Amino acid sequence: MPELPEVETTRRGIEPCLIGHYIAGVIVRNPNFRWRIPDDLEKTLTSLPIHAVKRRAKYLLLDCGKGTLIIHLGMSGSLRLLLASSSQKTILPEKHDHLDLILDSGTILRLRDPRRFGAVLWAPGDVKCHPLLSNLGPEPLSEAFNANMLYNKTRNLRVSIKVLLMNNRIVVGIGNIYANEALFRAGISPRIAAGRIGVNRYKKLVQTVKEVLVLAIEAGGSSLRDFVNSDGKPGYFQQQYWVYGKAGQPCRKCGATIKQIKQGQRSSFYCPNCQR
Repeated sequence: MPELPEVETTRRGIEPCLIGHYIAGVIVRNPNFRWRIPDDLEKTLTSLPIHAVKRRAKYLLLDCGKGTLIIHLGMSGSLRLLLASSSQKTILPEKHDHLDLILDSGTILRLRDPRRFGAVLWAPGDVKCHPLLSNLGPEPLSEAFNANMLYNKTRNLRVSIKVLLMNNRIVVGIGNIYANEALFRAGISPRIAAGRIGVNRYKKLVQTVKEVLVLAIEAGGSSLRDFVNSDGKPGYFQQQYWVYGKAGQPCRKCGATIKQIKQGQRSSFYCPNCQR
């Protein structure tokens, strides 16, 4: 599933080709996503300018002045830019290319989603009030995500710190891969109850969360399953994994065997020696 680094990588890739342009047309080949694409989307979007391309959690937000186009990549979605100079063969849609935004420049922004778990929705007015966004926690790379916030929200909580990090009401966008990697770098076991962690250890965890996400964005995200960047290239952060997907292998720090457990129906990977 595309997580925050993959979505931010996509945002940065498409932004230069979208801002300042108008939407000249919309082609919806299959409207049946997690929520059905609005039937009047083409009428709504045609001739609207794109003022900004933003991200909130794992949602891409195309600010069109009168409203915002919300795009979520779901489990397997990706956005590709097809420039006006692309060959006719390249432009022809494939089986899972379900939506095109055609710009006045001739560039096409194409959504590919084999599983169709993503979303394309229109939000008139203030997008922050949309039900999908209104109850989200702070961005992990913002100052609002800090040790004092985590400490105060977790007093007496028995939920594990790994599960808590993936709760979007606490903090957004820290997916399974990056929660595993950040906890390893912070030396914190994914099994420990969030309420048992002190403020100093939370300071270390906040620092490693930010470091891991920044490194992943710089590497273009992680390429698992179907994710590629807007230019069709894969991300490379998986080459920097310390624990994720490495069950049974020796820890690169101490040599102990990396363990794998299930938490909240997701796999957690950790070193029983380095993480306490």
